Amino acid sequence: MAEPIRVLIADDQALLRGSFRVLIDSTPGMATVAEAGDGAQAVALAREHLPDVVLMDLRMPVLDGIAATREICSDARLAGVRVLALTMFDMDEYVYPALRAGASGFMLKDASPADLVAGVRVVAAGESVLAPAVTRRLVENYARPEGAGRPAPRLVGLTGREREVLVLIANGLSNAEIAARLVISLPTVKSHVSSLLAKLGARDRAQLVIIAYESGLAERGMPA
Repeated sequence: MAEPIRVLIADDQALLRGSFRVLIDSTPGMATVAEAGDGAQAVALAREHLPDVVLMDLRMPVLDGIAATREICSDARLAGVRVLALTMFDMDEYVYPALRAGASGFMLKDASPADLVAGVRVVAAGESVLAPAVTRRLVENYARPEGAGRPAPRLVGLTGREREVLVLIANGLSNAEIAARLVISLPTVKSHVSSLLAKLGARDRAQLVIIAYESGLAERGMPA
């Protein structure tokens, strides 16, 4: 039998923590390992319990969810821990910094139980939870290109095809959609994505979206 997905719940509202815990613990293949009422506790408990996923409220006392996410995602001892940011608003100014800090995606707190459970599973599997249209708006609003008119240093080692794939990832396309758009096989797309992650030092697809916009490679307002 496979080990359950181990979840750490970080939220300053006890009622919400309790609701999330009931949902997680009643879902086959998942288990809550700890609860944190602020960001500092979330970091400490992540180091103690090494959860697979941290459900991270972005607005908390002592240490906010952005700073807590940054500490968790930059700690080599927590390389296997993924952060799923939780917010009340789809255009919360905290979301973009949380993604930049290393969160593997975000969900609204009023998401359906089924969607939240699905999000936890996706993040635990090493993928990202990103609503393309919302993510694109967020990044367009908050990203700052490294420098218009000159190549971003971090993109120098990419091939032309890898750049194409990166732009399409930033535009919210799935691997299957990228394969269809570029008329290449799905395994080839997956190979390009793996190469992008390695060359750019990105944890996951969410980080590739951030890099594409901050480098200026992905243009604001580009069509879906």
